[in-house]
Amino acid sequence: MPELPASDPSDPAAEAPAPLTGPLLQVDQAELASALAYGLRFDERGRPRRGAAWEMAATLLAEQLVAQLERTRFVVLKRPPRPPHST
Repeated sequence: MPELPASDPSDPAAEAPAPLTGPLLQVDQAELASALAYGLRFDERGRPRRGAAWEMAATLLAEQLVAQLERTRFVVLKRPPRPPHST
């Protein structure tokens, strides 16, 4: 397994996330489950994981994660959609 390069602690861009500007929107359960299931079905390169069980397992696990987040009173927020591109 290849090692990831260590980030330079003196680099401010490496440690500072993008600033949150504007209103944030609460994510509904179905949208969160869909995003989690997608992340579980595909690897870090965007390639589908091998095996037929990943599809069902990812969906079930995503639903369980959403239910657990709701029980523990977590709130998941997202940025509003970007305006449409004009050409």
